[in-house]
Amino acid sequence: MRAVQFTGVNQLNVTEVCEPEAAAGEVVVALRAAALNHRDVWIKQGHYAGLKWPCRPGSDGAGVVVAVGSADDSAWIGREVVINPSFGWGASEHAQGSNFTILGLPRDGTLAEKIAVPVAQLAAKPVHLSWEEAAALPLAGLTAYRALFARAHLRAGERVLVTGIGGGVALFALQYAVAVGAEVWVTSSSPDKIARALTLGARGGFDYTQPGWAKETATHIPGGGFDVIVDSAGGEGFGELLDLAAPGGRIVFFGATRGNTPALALRKIFWRQLSVLGTTMGSPADWSAMMEFVALHRLKPIVSEVFSLERAAEAFALMERGGQFGKIVMRIGG
Repeated sequence: MRAVQFTGVNQLNVTEVCEPEAAAGEVVVALRAAALNHRDVWIKQGHYAGLKWPCRPGSDGAGVVVAVGSADDSAWIGREVVINPSFGWGASEHAQGSNFTILGLPRDGTLAEKIAVPVAQLAAKPVHLSWEEAAALPLAGLTAYRALFARAHLRAGERVLVTGIGGGVALFALQYAVAVGAEVWVTSSSPDKIARALTLGARGGFDYTQPGWAKETATHIPGGGFDVIVDSAGGEGFGELLDLAAPGGRIVFFGATRGNTPALALRKIFWRQLSVLGTTMGSPADWSAMMEFVALHRLKPIVSEVFSLERAAEAFALMERGGQFGKIVMRIGG
């Protein structure tokens, strides 16, 4: 079968590999579509823990079950499924355990024609989604769901700021928050991305590259700032988020694409009763709740562009230059 494979740092090939076989308790899924995440780019660039070569990337995928490893699971054959990329979460809802991994490293990922995964990682494909939309959902959708609801405990009527709109998790956070009746604002360095966010329900947006943007933001937000702030950048600008948070506000973050954050003004955190919350992926319970939420609200992931598997290098180049608005998807089979 054909698959994307990294053979070293920045060495991407689309090549023939052996087809997977399902062990007991596993199934083989013939993938119809898969999607990229920044995690795949970091692995390609050699900036990820536990690297191994060759490596078959990809955490997001949707397809049809074509084989099972145990006769007891034969009812899955022919079913349309989405794959949960959060493996081995553990028993606690508070945080992942020591056996937690993400699909695509160390286990072979979804950028291939077929993949073998445990039955427990499967969910029925939402009927209102196309293959491309279904493949765009798993990692980013799960991360945003846990960030907003399991960690920040977002409620209807609260005011939310989502930074860096345009990326997959940020767009899911916008869609989820709008769906529950929150007032959502966004930031970006691109006026076009802010304008597109408005069409998805954002109240307004701010260019974080402009000097004094945080003070300008405060003039547009009467009543004391944001109840929930969702961030993935970190870096020097993280301290400004403390000033934008309402008293008792929650800042939840799931990445540090702009690097570590310098010393924070701790007085602002304790005096204003702020909560700074880290989050990563999600538990099986988060996954089930997210799938139900998407089906209930008939939410559709934003797909930026679709490539064939053979054009994987172009898809990665698009993500590396940050040109996407939504998820970058590869159409594989069917």
